[in-house]
Amino acid sequence: MWQPRVCTHERLSIRVNGPLMLANRAVLEHRAVYYGKRILPWLIALLLGMIALGLLITRVAEHIWPFTVEDSVNRWFAAHRTPTMNTVTFIGSLFGSTPVIIALTAVAALILLWRLHSWFEPLYLCAAVTAQALVFFFTTLVIDRQRPAVKRLDASPPTSSFPSGHTSAAVALYCGLALVLAGLVHRTWQKWLCWALVLMPIFVATSRMYRGMHHPSDVTASFLNGALCITLMSWAILRSAERGGASSRRPVRSTT
Repeated sequence: MWQPRVCTHERLSIRVNGPLMLANRAVLEHRAVYYGKRILPWLIALLLGMIALGLLITRVAEHIWPFTVEDSVNRWFAAHRTPTMNTVTFIGSLFGSTPVIIALTAVAALILLWRLHSWFEPLYLCAAVTAQALVFFFTTLVIDRQRPAVKRLDASPPTSSFPSGHTSAAVALYCGLALVLAGLVHRTWQKWLCWALVLMPIFVATSRMYRGMHHPSDVTASFLNGALCITLMSWAILRSAERGGASSRRPVRSTT
């Protein structure tokens, strides 16, 4: 069963069993400044790195292997479409769509807050998903890459093909959630079950390429974006919480 814990770090008071959450305003402001100083410089560096990578792919290395074979990969996916796979990849693409990502992130964060009585894990998850979205959005404003020259099975949003927002969002949510859940369970099979969530971004990325929405390098860069956002938020939020003694992780104890 889930093991509840109450955070009392820095006089932060949470009424777990009531409808209200009371927090010292000064403490919240202090934590906001603290996280801002830790996160913002690295997030800007990540954004600049993604823009540089996009410029490298679209302006410099587009005639260099392996980028020269991307069109062949796109055509291969288009040539091997079937009604069954069209349906399967529609589902895969849906799991990385903005409405689904927002809904699942909100639900997961609320459940974590409810069961763990700690705001660090929900904050980490929401911050990772939000960070990758910001990096994705501002990167597309600079990088103008056309989508694959094949028939597309989905409506094309008015954004650049580089990077893939579906993929980076899936990495941030599903891999980020796997990281939290795997630390809360004892048994090996439970940990493997949690880490199975990392297959979801692969499913989403493959679906996006199959449906003609992205080049392979688009989704590859998005894996990097999502993974680095998870790493950043884990270091800035979860690790700092552990060092400050705000929450001692208690694994989920199985009754079986």
